[in-house]
Amino acid sequence: MSIPGPGGQGLQLTPFRGLRYVAERVGSLAAVTSPPYDVVVRPEGLRQLETADPYNIVRLILPQADSPEARHRQAADTLRRWQADGVLAPDPAPALYVYEQRDGPTLQRGLIGALRLSPREEGIVLPHEEVMPHVVEDRADLMRATAAHLEPLLLAYRGNGNGTSGNGADGPGTGGAAQVIESAIRREPLLSTTTEDGVDHHLWRVTDPADLVAVSADLRHHQALIADGHHRWATYLRLREERREPGPWDFGLVLLVDTARYPLRVRAIHRLLRQLSPDDALTAARRAFRVRTIDGPLPRALETLAEAARAEPGAPNAFLLAGDGRFHLLDRPDPELLARTVPEGRPEAWRTLDATVLHHALLDHLWHVSDTPEHIGYIHDPAAAVEQAERLGGTAVLMHAVGEDIVHELARQGIAMPHKSTSFGPKPATGLVLRSLTLG
Repeated sequence: MSIPGPGGQGLQLTPFRGLRYVAERVGSLAAVTSPPYDVVVRPEGLRQLETADPYNIVRLILPQADSPEARHRQAADTLRRWQADGVLAPDPAPALYVYEQRDGPTLQRGLIGALRLSPREEGIVLPHEEVMPHVVEDRADLMRATAAHLEPLLLAYRGNGNGTSGNGADGPGTGGAAQVIESAIRREPLLSTTTEDGVDHHLWRVTDPADLVAVSADLRHHQALIADGHHRWATYLRLREERREPGPWDFGLVLLVDTARYPLRVRAIHRLLRQLSPDDALTAARRAFRVRTIDGPLPRALETLAEAARAEPGAPNAFLLAGDGRFHLLDRPDPELLARTVPEGRPEAWRTLDATVLHHALLDHLWHVSDTPEHIGYIHDPAAAVEQAERLGGTAVLMHAVGEDIVHELARQGIAMPHKSTSFGPKPATGLVLRSLTLG
């Protein structure tokens, strides 16, 4: 995704003084990291992270207290205390950071920096999902209280894949972001750790002025897709609007990945309907969907879901329901129901999305489930969704992943998908580098 014309402003990624854990003050770097805040959904997962190390980053991104105000105040107090005690310390000079993740055959590399914020209409950073206002409000309150960006967003852009900027530069230090990354990884990493999930993480610092200029010259020709972090991006924009004077709030912490070199994975995000029983869900669904009970275990049922989603191009929508100890496949929705419930005036690619049909035809019309936290949970792990549904007496709705080409095409048209339609990854680990707004 490139900004046309030689004068395009495009992406403006700037160095910053990273705030990082002091290795000698914590049990291990792996023990203080966490998945992104919205992936830590189970109470037992939160407790596991809290007990892994007293300084685990989850105490900042998901503080526990009796009220939202108390939670945010607690996070701010904890952040100040950790800095005062030398648990977190700023790097000596502004830098960009090369970040590498290795998960078996999967390799991802990108640049962490402070990205100049831009509204959607400028076409530089393209969201592809809608956001939930209550989540943005919560993240905004946390960022105001801490004056910090605690975890980077994941943004995807398309370079030309050969390590050059595409405008004739090919010398050392002038070959664009890809060459700067490849040069950095030949040096000793700033930090290395392996997290509990077996993923290796490495971080390098980039401070050489020629390298920073090369990255800047390359990225200004590109636009990026928000792969993960729509609510935090919306929060960045809201907080910038609150401030009249230019300053550090004009930038947001991001990880930029060139997907021409390092393609991302696209997975589904599943729904947990906390107060809808499987029996009630199936009874209502039979009015407009074909419903079949299918064989497990879960991996086999998910493969059946994938086959159903691919089977009939004219009616591709399919969902897997669980919660009663069995798996139920919903497919072949009634065309008349879709015509009545799915809004007009949007591209066909949007109108036929599973998430669109789920929210408009099933949740709104057949199930009458409101999209609020007490009714719907959004869960990345299908096994966790099924386990929670069975424990609560609710219904898990397991989804099939959307093709990346559809995500890019809708984003370029300025069409937002329903929130939590996709899960791009690998996601950056939270806790390796933070950005304090008081440091710039």
